[in-house]
Amino acid sequence: MDLLWTALIGLVVGVVAKFLMPGKDPGGIILTAVLGIGGAYLATFLGQFVKWYQPGEPAGFIAAVLGAMLILWVYRRFQQKKA
Repeated sequence: MDLLWTALIGLVVGVVAKFLMPGKDPGGIILTAVLGIGGAYLATFLGQFVKWYQPGEPAGFIAAVLGAMLILWVYRRFQQKKA
C-alpha cells in the first residue's frame, strides 16, 4: 500500500516540480507523472538511507518535490547534451 501511496503523491509532485522549475521541457503530462513518481521514490529511498524515515514510511510531500526537482534537473542536463 505504501508503494501505491508514493506513486499517487508522485503524480501531484511532478506537476508541482515542473511549476517550481519553469523552462522548456520536452514531454507532456506522462513525463511529468514519471518524474514526480521517480522523485517521490528517490526521496523515500534517500530518506530511509539516512534514517530520516523508518522502513516502510514514505517521504513527505516537500521531500518528494525536491526529489522530483533533482530528477528534472538531471533530465534537463542530459537533454542539453543531446541537442
